[in-house]
Amino acid sequence: MDEIFFITSKSVFGAMLRVFFIIFFAGLLVRKKIITTEQVSALSKITVFVLLPSLIFSNNILNFHPKENPDWWIIPIIGIGMSLVGVSIALILFLPDIKTKKNMLPVSSMQNAGYLVLPIVQILYPADFHVFALYTFLFIIGFNFILWSLGKVLVTSNDGNKISFKINDFINPPLIANLSTIIIVLISFQSYIPDFVIDSSDLLGKAAVPIATFVLGATLGEISFRKWPPIIDILRVNFTKFAIIPIITIFILYHFEIYKTHPFLSDFFIIQSAAAPATSIILQVKTYGGNAQKIGSMMIISYLICLVAMPLWFAFWKSLVL
Repeated sequence: MDEIFFITSKSVFGAMLRVFFIIFFAGLLVRKKIITTEQVSALSKITVFVLLPSLIFSNNILNFHPKENPDWWIIPIIGIGMSLVGVSIALILFLPDIKTKKNMLPVSSMQNAGYLVLPIVQILYPADFHVFALYTFLFIIGFNFILWSLGKVLVTSNDGNKISFKINDFINPPLIANLSTIIIVLISFQSYIPDFVIDSSDLLGKAAVPIATFVLGATLGEISFRKWPPIIDILRVNFTKFAIIPIITIFILYHFEIYKTHPFLSDFFIIQSAAAPATSIILQVKTYGGNAQKIGSMMIISYLICLVAMPLWFAFWKSLVL
């Protein structure tokens, strides 16, 4: 268990170090007023309206091969289910003051499913990285649907206001790109799309993750470090994210002995269950509005906790099944 914890800690720390360096650099530029708030907002809109849809479009068109993986649909459904279970648990914990704390639900339940997870599995399973990359891609197909619909509506809601269930509040470019490209591939229409369109989209999409991380850092650079969320909120968010969700995931995988028939997939779900909040959450706040101070400060705390929580849970899991 000690060796597993060390290897996982090293990989998690390495992945998080990249994130924190970009966050620190971007935050420093904002605090020194080299980059303005208006420029960060503009960069956020470019990411949401151009870069992320391009990334989703090119990834789905190039990497989604349902005929080669007839059971592909199971992993996206699990991605949806994991998020919804997390939201439901957080809803119960925040129920006494849900009117003013509903924007805490996505931070409690929607993780950095790609950018943080991929570097970790690449270190843990270098020979089988392509398998985990496929798992990640399929998981994100379902996960993005929740993140950019329910997640976006919840995190951008103003304190005290009722949640709007108008269809326009759920529709946004990343969600449209995700759904439309899935349909295109399922009806085998992708062969009619010119290569230059796909290549151009792929080129733009490669900028999405680093720019999104930069926006996260720039946004955190704007928040006040004198104002932190109440202790009770910190406990509720991180208890859901780093305790209840991993425990439920471990229970299901172990009780139904999924780890015996699908060991790699089981390891993948453990890592996903203990990952830090999604970078896209802060993008949604910057682009569509919301409480950046509250969301940003909570994300800082959650990312720091993840440095310990993810290695602990993965080490515990491996000691349980080996």
